[in-house]
Amino acid sequence: MEEPVVVQKAPYVMKTEPRKYAWCACGLSQGQPFCDGAHKGTGFSPIIEEITVERNVAWCGCKLSKTKPFCDGSHAEL
Repeated sequence: MEEPVVVQKAPYVMKTEPRKYAWCACGLSQGQPFCDGAHKGTGFSPIIEEITVERNVAWCGCKLSKTKPFCDGSHAEL
């Protein structure tokens, strides 16, 4: 698997609590946008992001952002 699966052409915007999150980089997780271990054997690994204050986050849904794990609008080019 060389390219991630495009899950959706929009970000996952959600309120996050302060803690560490494992963002799915492969697009195979059933618990998008977070990792459930489905990447095993693909060469992909989740990106661990620590959120230190409660805030809204736009997690990348297309998996092609240049600012992973956050949305940078790359989905607009799909």
